[in-house]
Amino acid sequence: MSALGRMRDRRLTGPAGRAQTLGFGAAAFPIQLMAQTFSAFVVFFYADQLKVPAEWVAGAMVAHGILNALLNPLVGAVSDRRWTRWGRRVPWIALGIGPMIVAFVLIWMPPAGLDAAGLLVWFLVIVAVYDVTVVVVVLNVSALFPEIFRSTRERARGNTPRQLFGLVGMILGTAGAPLLYGTIGWAGMALALGVVCLGFFAWSLAGMVERPVDREAVRAREAALPWRAQLAYTFGNRAFVTYVLGSLFVQSSTSIIIASVPFYVRYSLNEPQTASTPILAAIFLAAVPAIVGWSWVVRRSSPRTALLWAVAVYAVASLAYLFPAGMLGAVLVGLGVGVGVGGVLQLLEVALAQVIDDDEKRTGLRREGIYFGANGFVVRGSVIVQAVAVAWVLTASGYDPAAGDHQAAAVDGGVRLLMGVLPAVAAALGWICFWAYPLRSQDSLATPDRDQDPESESESTLTA
Repeated sequence: MSALGRMRDRRLTGPAGRAQTLGFGAAAFPIQLMAQTFSAFVVFFYADQLKVPAEWVAGAMVAHGILNALLNPLVGAVSDRRWTRWGRRVPWIALGIGPMIVAFVLIWMPPAGLDAAGLLVWFLVIVAVYDVTVVVVVLNVSALFPEIFRSTRERARGNTPRQLFGLVGMILGTAGAPLLYGTIGWAGMALALGVVCLGFFAWSLAGMVERPVDREAVRAREAALPWRAQLAYTFGNRAFVTYVLGSLFVQSSTSIIIASVPFYVRYSLNEPQTASTPILAAIFLAAVPAIVGWSWVVRRSSPRTALLWAVAVYAVASLAYLFPAGMLGAVLVGLGVGVGVGGVLQLLEVALAQVIDDDEKRTGLRREGIYFGANGFVVRGSVIVQAVAVAWVLTASGYDPAAGDHQAAAVDGGVRLLMGVLPAVAAALGWICFWAYPLRSQDSLATPDRDQDPESESESTLTA
């Protein structure tokens, strides 16, 4: 058999080995590198650097969030049901990597001579292509995680290198990007990051191995549960609803902080743009050892308990961004925020995998695609929350991109509100949602905390 045939027919039948765990985890680096660069700097690039009106950029980001949200459940449903000799997930990942990287690079390389309206059109078109390819790649990579790693303990260990790779990508995408665009320009930054991402994705494909399944048995169960019924059951699942709302609030909080850092550095701390690097680096460097610590916590408690502690730490620490007058104070606050961020990064997908396990007992199907798709549909709302919050607060405080460093006095207060109060409130709402999360043991698929008997709940939901 050829090498290509062996790669096509490979299947995972036991626990994932170290090489596969590292290879699978490596995909998190380019995913987070691109995602965090986009999240942290695209509003700043188009509004502050290219002088596109902030409200136009906010509107474009809302459109971006809506498109991304709508694509997630569609791609997830197709991925669950589309069987090939290469598997369900791997073909989508392999085909989407190239177009995704090209679209990312072009976001930061608009044609010269465009006015504000032309720049807005360019943004909308290129980001639409980026959205489609990101959903295809990232959703299918995420859907492989619960399949490859099968228990909370196994997932906690398997997710640790994955999140460490992701954190390095976040650090380069948020803290390292200002050094790159400050040295070689925005286009140079995009090209450099694109080349690095391509290399890591090539490595990660070696770790993308699916498990064998009885296709005929699965197809029979799928026929008994049409796509609309699956979607209704997913959003009627109490464990998923409480999880996904909590995730939305926490990720909105993080998105607001990251997008506000360039404004915080320039207009509250009165530092040059490159000072974004130590502030963001403090968050992500603190998250590195925190990921290992939270992995220990979840292996000895449960996803719900660990999430409650992590989100509480994050909410309290983020509120402290109200107070620093200089770089040292902001960096110290970032270290505390990073401990909470490490917990959120490590635990969210472990908890979602638990929801998927619970669903399999009720439906007889592994529906990672639809759950990650539905999750993406909801949490992409964090992009809309971020864009609206940043644009509204900046506008209300009198921010004027043409004024440069000579902003109205109220801008400092508005930026501090964005960095401290709004993220803390959002995280507190997330904590309330996770408190209501009903799966309270480490690996149990159903617990006494449910409102009714699990089997009767499953039957009533499916027949509906």
